[in-house]
Amino acid sequence: MKNFKKILSVVLATMMMVLVVGCSSGEKPKEEKAASSDKKITMGFSQIGAESEWRTANTESVKSAAQKAGVTLQFSDAQQKQENQIKAIRSFIAQGVDIIAFVPIVETGWDTVLKEAKDAKIPVMIVDRDVKLSDESLFVAKIGTDSVAEGKKVFAWIDEYMAKQNKTPRDGGSKFNIAVLEGTVGSSVAVGRQNGFKDAMTASKNVDKYNILLSQTGEFTRQKGQEVMESFLKSDRDKIDVLFAHNDDMALGAIQAIEAAGLKPGKDITIISIDAVKGIFQAMIDGKANCTVECNPLQGDLIMETAKKILKNEKVEKHVYVEEGIFPADVAAKVLPERKY
Repeated sequence: MKNFKKILSVVLATMMMVLVVGCSSGEKPKEEKAASSDKKITMGFSQIGAESEWRTANTESVKSAAQKAGVTLQFSDAQQKQENQIKAIRSFIAQGVDIIAFVPIVETGWDTVLKEAKDAKIPVMIVDRDVKLSDESLFVAKIGTDSVAEGKKVFAWIDEYMAKQNKTPRDGGSKFNIAVLEGTVGSSVAVGRQNGFKDAMTASKNVDKYNILLSQTGEFTRQKGQEVMESFLKSDRDKIDVLFAHNDDMALGAIQAIEAAGLKPGKDITIISIDAVKGIFQAMIDGKANCTVECNPLQGDLIMETAKKILKNEKVEKHVYVEEGIFPADVAAKVLPERKY
């Protein structure tokens, strides 16, 4: 009987140990899960290049926000080549990053590589520009700006300004002649700004007062903007009433060309552009430009916040836009000291 009691005691003690171990092992996955949810995020980010003040500010915003958010950033500069971006995205997939974000140089040609990312279960965010895909599920969210709305704002400002200033066409005709410096051919931002501008002009009750006389790409660079404007002025020096540049850098290059041609930028030719970088504010203060429509490059914080939500399986909007304003010359001196880019 004594032996039986000893055996029973041993069995009960063993069972208690098993229960304790079982309970402990049941808690362990929760601890591991909590640790895994707090693990550092790695983001692969492909930027198109450094073609302008705006793009530099955009890159700095992303890098700064990543550091602040504790995100490890694998950064790649595509140097304006789509093939470089595709290589970078494939490299990010091979590295097994947690999420991929990229600024598409052009709208098309992304289906294959984004399908590869989806197959690898790596979510993708489109930044700043837009893409045309056969399957919208290949990206989770688009972060950035509304280029069509920007183009519409440009025309609305021109129409109001020309009326307020009692402007008349320089060539003595019945229509204001507009010269356009377009952005990179095939880029969504150039397409959007041009379409938005044309749509607003067509819908305006004053559509008969305007004529797009010249329109050519300046590739979003100051040097090319200057070269194309020189070409415009050689053929139509005394006909151009308004210059619409798809970005400020091209406008700044065009200002140099206008001055070299013996004309007064901002007076002989009304100048409006998009981006709202510091350089164009100084040009407005100097009386050489008339207005800039903001395209906000400070998208880094929004990118990082959205990336964290995606990785936590939280719902995010498909298109998330940053806030943007319009800045005519009469507010330039007051606003310039506040500008961050």
